[in-house]
Amino acid sequence: MDQESIFIEVFGNNPVMKVLDFLITYQSYDYPLTEIAKNSEVSYSTLQTFWNNLEKNKIVIKTRRIGKSDMYKLNTTNPAVKQLIKLDWNLIKGTELESAI
Repeated sequence: MDQESIFIEVFGNNPVMKVLDFLITYQSYDYPLTEIAKNSEVSYSTLQTFWNNLEKNKIVIKTRRIGKSDMYKLNTTNPAVKQLIKLDWNLIKGTELESAI
């Protein structure tokens, strides 16, 4: 992601936040771990250090398998994830309102 999002500005520029920001932004799509790492600008080995926690807590879900790659996406049915998405939208709306004033 070229420009730092408001989500990253508020919650910090760390690997978990970068991955969550990417997954929230593209929540309708599923990706293999390599693409999630690349698009989040996080190394694959760093992603592997916390990915199991995201799965275990049902933040992300495995959607399908293509060849040797498992595909994952944000679990938008999880109440905590719903709140993160809502928070992200509220942050975006807040910055839009400030720039309009």
